[in-house]
Amino acid sequence: MRILDRLQPLALLFMRLVLGAIMVAHSYHKVFGGLHHYAQFIASLGLTTWLGYVSAFTEFFGGLLMLAGFFARLAAFAICIDLCVAIWKVHWHNGLTGEHGYEFPLAVATLAFALIFFGAGPVSLDHALRGGSSAGRR
Repeated sequence: MRILDRLQPLALLFMRLVLGAIMVAHSYHKVFGGLHHYAQFIASLGLTTWLGYVSAFTEFFGGLLMLAGFFARLAAFAICIDLCVAIWKVHWHNGLTGEHGYEFPLAVATLAFALIFFGAGPVSLDHALRGGSSAGRR
């Protein structure tokens, strides 16, 4: 339906805002309340400690970039990788719907995955900074 096609920019905006809000809310306490503790938790999973810092900042600043629609594809890619690692190292053994299962991180990673391919949409800084045209999107 043509009306639904015209509403796609709103769908992209909503997807981007939801992903950004979730990532900022989820990572705020990691960055501003327990960064070193989080890095040690990441190290306990068998990853290097510095990846804990990378993960926390990816989630927080990636979420902010999503909210603004600035470097959205890059932010979505980084968030998607971050969430896939979280599913693999933290949630997988709990099953899809078990307590601390991977159901929610999978849904959020799917939002990020879609935004890698669709981009931020016309209601974004990315769109405004490239002149507001849709040239090159086909």
